[in-house]
Amino acid sequence: MRGGVLPGGQRPGTAGRDRGRVQHAGLEGPDHPAGTGCVNRLRIGLAFGGLVLIGVGGSAAGVLLPYQMADYHIDKIGVGLLFFAYSGGYVLSGVANGPLIHRLGTRAQLTLGALVYLVTALGIGLHPGYVVLLGATVSIGFGAGILDAGLNAYVAGLPRHVTLLNLMHAFYGIGALLGPLLAAEIVHRHLPWQDTYLVLGAITVPLVLGFALALPDRAEPVPEEHAGTHLGLALRHRAVWLAALFLFLYVGVEFTLGNWGFTLLTQGQGDGELLAGYIVSGYWLGLTAGRFLISPSTSRAGIGPVAMVYGCLLAVILAVVLSWWGPSALVGALGFALTGFFLGPVFPTTIAVTPRLLPGPLVPAAIGLLVGASVVGGAVFPFVAGALAQDLGLAALLPYLLVLAVAQTGGWWAIARRMRAPSPV
Repeated sequence: MRGGVLPGGQRPGTAGRDRGRVQHAGLEGPDHPAGTGCVNRLRIGLAFGGLVLIGVGGSAAGVLLPYQMADYHIDKIGVGLLFFAYSGGYVLSGVANGPLIHRLGTRAQLTLGALVYLVTALGIGLHPGYVVLLGATVSIGFGAGILDAGLNAYVAGLPRHVTLLNLMHAFYGIGALLGPLLAAEIVHRHLPWQDTYLVLGAITVPLVLGFALALPDRAEPVPEEHAGTHLGLALRHRAVWLAALFLFLYVGVEFTLGNWGFTLLTQGQGDGELLAGYIVSGYWLGLTAGRFLISPSTSRAGIGPVAMVYGCLLAVILAVVLSWWGPSALVGALGFALTGFFLGPVFPTTIAVTPRLLPGPLVPAAIGLLVGASVVGGAVFPFVAGALAQDLGLAALLPYLLVLAVAQTGGWWAIARRMRAPSPV
């Protein structure tokens, strides 16, 4: 779900100018002069590490669902509220990020986000009651959202920002791959599920120290005039609403399979915990590999983004069918991996073609709306999946995903009809 969206309308690659020479936020300034290569590499490594943390935490949560249900004696609807809580924290961080960056600067904003994540993870590790867990999930989503937006804003101001942003979001995929393995290993060793959050807290400690000691004090964002007006104008474009609905559906598919897959495999299909953890990690690995491989390959073959996404969405439908009707566990596992692989490039490609849907000055506001809609989809559809599983059984999950996959293909058709020709390079 990584879109590289910046808070407050900030645009990637913005550099300040001082006496006729370019200054890139985070590489020059009073904290560290230009040319301190070790410091620069450390800062970039910290940014990548922050995205790994977000990926690990987000994907590990799905493996823990059945253990949380058993521990708190709640049903699938009750545990589904955790999706809303996490997404609610992310939405709150989206409101707060712009003022935080402006008032605190890069170093303090990211240190604050990491501290919120650390304290909350340790709190969950102490095994709170269910109501407190819901509140803590809002808090950890808030911390993750601060880190997400702040790191995007920081890296986007560096030289070679396009390459660095792509690498950073690939590291999110690596974290999402490792998260299920971590959680599955912990519960397989008969350790309490909440120990996963103690490990997440331990991972966060070096990030807190690194952010506080190594990052620049301030990387000034470029002000976006009349941002509220731009949002209102963007909302007048029907294509923006269609794209928002499309990503609402897309992230619903991505998160439903990523978060309920482990429960489906263990409780619905009788697979062992370690095997299920590997299969879910294979799904996230496929998602990461798809983002690395599909777009460059189709570009070299002369296939445009519209046709590429159509092909990916049709392949997702076939992969879900393969997971549903596969004659063996091996074929079902292949279906999971292929679903992730072909889902991979859809989100970033949708963000990339947004300038073809409306005038350029309105694009930053429109992208903010699209990402907000996607976060909501990541909460709503897993919650609905839990309700269906509660009433109809876990066997209803794959048919439900198939319906969503078909619907998102129709959504892409509606967007493609309204796309302008790409601007000449």
